[in-house]
Amino acid sequence: MDFPAFPDAPPLLSNEEKHELSQAECSISRYKAIIEEKTNAYNDLFHSLYPIEKLVKGLSAFFDEVLQAAWKAKDLNVEKHVSLVAVGGYGRSELHPKSDIDLLILIENETSAPKDKLEAFITFLWDINLDIGHSVRSLDECTEIAKQDITIITNLIESRTLIGPVALLDTLQVSIDTDKMWDGRSFYEAKLQEQKQRHGKYQNTAYNLEPNLKECPGGLRDMQVIDWVAKRHLHTHRLSALIDKEFLSEDEYIQIKGAVSHLWRIRWALHMIAGRKEDRLLFDHQRTLAKLFGFDDDDLKRNVERFMQGYYQSVAAIQQLNDLLLQHFEESFLSSDEKNNIEIINEHFQIANGQLEARTPTLFQDNPSSMLELYVVYGEYENIRGIRANTMRQLRDNLELIDDDFRHDSVNTNLFLDVIASRYRLTTILRSMKHLGLLGRYLPEFGAIIGQMQHDLFHIYTVDAHTLQLIENLRRLWLSEYKQKFPISAQAIRHVPKVELLYIAGLYHDIAKGRGGDHSELGCVDAQLFCERHGLSKRDTELVIWMVRNHLFMSVTAQRKDISDPEVIWEFASYVKDQEHLDYLFILTVADINATNPTMWNSWRASLMRQLYLETKRALRRGLDSPIDAETISDEHKQRALEFIIERNVDIAEAEAIWDTIEEEYFIRSNGDEIAWNTEAIIHHRPSDKPLIAITPLGGRNFSGASKIFIYTPISQHLFAVTAAIFEQLGLTILDAKISHTSDNYTLDSFVVMDSNEADKNLYLDKQRIDLIKDTLMEQLENPSSYGSVVQRHTPRILKIFNSPSTAHFVSQAEEVWSALEVTAPDRPGLLALIGQFFMNHNIMLHKAKIATLGERVEDTFYITDDQGELISDPQRMDKICNLLKEKIDRFSQATD
Repeated sequence: MDFPAFPDAPPLLSNEEKHELSQAECSISRYKAIIEEKTNAYNDLFHSLYPIEKLVKGLSAFFDEVLQAAWKAKDLNVEKHVSLVAVGGYGRSELHPKSDIDLLILIENETSAPKDKLEAFITFLWDINLDIGHSVRSLDECTEIAKQDITIITNLIESRTLIGPVALLDTLQVSIDTDKMWDGRSFYEAKLQEQKQRHGKYQNTAYNLEPNLKECPGGLRDMQVIDWVAKRHLHTHRLSALIDKEFLSEDEYIQIKGAVSHLWRIRWALHMIAGRKEDRLLFDHQRTLAKLFGFDDDDLKRNVERFMQGYYQSVAAIQQLNDLLLQHFEESFLSSDEKNNIEIINEHFQIANGQLEARTPTLFQDNPSSMLELYVVYGEYENIRGIRANTMRQLRDNLELIDDDFRHDSVNTNLFLDVIASRYRLTTILRSMKHLGLLGRYLPEFGAIIGQMQHDLFHIYTVDAHTLQLIENLRRLWLSEYKQKFPISAQAIRHVPKVELLYIAGLYHDIAKGRGGDHSELGCVDAQLFCERHGLSKRDTELVIWMVRNHLFMSVTAQRKDISDPEVIWEFASYVKDQEHLDYLFILTVADINATNPTMWNSWRASLMRQLYLETKRALRRGLDSPIDAETISDEHKQRALEFIIERNVDIAEAEAIWDTIEEEYFIRSNGDEIAWNTEAIIHHRPSDKPLIAITPLGGRNFSGASKIFIYTPISQHLFAVTAAIFEQLGLTILDAKISHTSDNYTLDSFVVMDSNEADKNLYLDKQRIDLIKDTLMEQLENPSSYGSVVQRHTPRILKIFNSPSTAHFVSQAEEVWSALEVTAPDRPGLLALIGQFFMNHNIMLHKAKIATLGERVEDTFYITDDQGELISDPQRMDKICNLLKEKIDRFSQATD
């Protein structure tokens, strides 16, 4: 292969250009022209695969020369008490195309500052469009501020003089040395706390949907933390010096340099694409970057996933070495303490000052099983604070000993089961095993999903990160604060016979993602092999396989089916068969939803899962041979409603008179509390001929995010389209809709809604918002034929990235009261209003809607009849409805983009 011939160095200013720019009469336009010319040349070199280290350093050197020329042009070079200093990333001589250029104008004292010249200089830099961050400070000011501010001292230890007397910065460096302030240990502790807070902003994972390659865990900032601490603690200004000090091995140094170079290339490309400083890997940029980095197959989704997998591998390497080096630094501080507490655990391990360590330097080489034993011990002793860096390095250096013989050795399989049964810090252990590479070696099937991205808005983590988050969610159910948030799950997990089976099922539930085909079925094969290799009983193996196969079944049933239908509950209960399987599946499902995307678990999904669990539990107690019929459910709901009505002193006779006009399906699919609330509202509203609009929070203290909106008004075929459009305009998302009719031509419409932007916001507490909703609905419902004037909201940027074709098809039901039409489409504001308009134009009556928004797509089910209330069963009409609806949705999706 022929490689391009690179110049020895990137382009800098020629002597003629330096002279020209340093003249006072040189114009702003000339500066701009030269800067544009040189930066374009740097970008051309980037496209030709020029070494990124030379580009980053070269661009910094180029702007050094520009600033030096500008300093001279403003006649500042004659000032003997002022110097121009580069700080921060620029101080490290690292610049990307749109990076900030951080400057310190260092003056000897307040009286020595040539203010007019400095103001002219800064103004000039802005005029030539440099993105500068600057401060003007005296030596004393810098010293005083550095004592108090960890950010200032960090910037100053990376400073270098660009032009002016070097002695000023030399004097400052002496005044901020470790013997004056921020000794190595205090600096390390401050930077460690700073890193923890920064990681917390990104949920302590690098595996986010649109990660920040600078600030996320494993990002460039983590590498800088190591650099800063090394400079402060070890007084070294080169990362390679850590090799001589035995903090890094040569292989680790090569690995970390490669990872940083990869992220630098991505960052450079991001700046070029965005045309501004940008560190977020936004979805729309990911596609362009994938092509730029050579992933240009026809499968766009696969290209993005391959590109992002390379990114995740780089951040994983940085995160791993960041952990290792910070541990090294901590141990170097502890080694200076006189007291050395040693607790012998066994012949292999001991706890030294709270850190677990191998007792011999060749332990893992001599006894490979000890690699797993290390984590068994880690999970058994509460007082262990971490693992010694040398032990972690020794383990990583011996990972090649984990082969098929190792994996099938009964000693090792038993040890791994002991890890799964850890009393303490199981998720910390699994994450450590993953970061070091042990988990992927011991379970190659897990290694295959590390960094496996899912290019959608539903899954915001990579498959491996999601999997470990699920297990962490399971562990959290044992904590008191989560017992309040997830009361049913927390109670259920305390009653399952073997909680470790949940952990194993969680580990394998998505193990087959990225292979193509049904990952649930493919995952069953891997789960079975794991269980058999680890000696689980036949019953336990079957239970794990059953959970892996059905891990989506309960959430799909709750969100896509009409769980107020007794037939749906009976079918689900018949499949689950017993309370034990129900508990296992419910716990796994709740943990899975919460690990997929934190915004997925809202009050509505919580109420659906709770309803399905409790109704199924009731059906199992009653017995599958004795299914409850619809009439019994209706009577039970009416009886419960009567109890509420009596408590509220509502006239029973008047209530029953209203019930006599309402179709029976309403009572089957509405619980007693809802029936009582609707009835009382109608009684208080009469005899007004205006629409009735009532709003209340969704029941339950733990489910306050969603609200119910009840509308009672004369029947109009426009109604659903009108209300859907208004809700869109008001920034509300419809989660559920039920539409019932009365014999006197009224409609009872019940909607569950929540704020589109703040899922946890309790709308009911915002009186002004509630009044706005009521007033807007009232105004529009009194003249529904004008609904076309309702304004649609703008489609968010991130939704525009995804525009897959829609699907529509009818599905069969156990007991067909209505026809069920399932629609899958890209999520767009105004979509429900569009579908409502379609139903109106094609003489279709909507009775109930199940709305499920899964990231960038919606999966909605509409229960419909023709305008006479009859099932839609003619195949030709069904095909026509589906085809026309798909065509309308696809045109709408493209238009909104």
